[in-house]
Amino acid sequence: MTAKGLAALLTTMALFVLAGCVEAAPPRRVAVLAPPVVVRVAPPLPRVEVAAACPGPAYVWVRGWWAWGARGYAWVPGRWARRPYGRAIWVDGTWRRVRGGWAWRPGHWR
Repeated sequence: MTAKGLAALLTTMALFVLAGCVEAAPPRRVAVLAPPVVVRVAPPLPRVEVAAACPGPAYVWVRGWWAWGARGYAWVPGRWARRPYGRAIWVDGTWRRVRGGWAWRPGHWR
């Protein structure tokens, strides 16, 4: 094999080796937040719930809330939710007074 042929072979092999090292960037996640729905009718008072026995130390009680739908307010009962990480704290969702009525701020982990 000539020096020129050897150089071409090594260049081709190097390209194949390097091509395997290229990693595609992970897709970007973009949160699209819809504007809050403003309800003119105040939500009812929260219901008093009795939580069932806790399924384990990694769980936290998520209180029930009033959800707004086509037929007005509907109660969403509380539930046990598993913490996404060790010391995660659940922040309850709240109905807050805004211009023109009431807007729901969903619960979230902190």
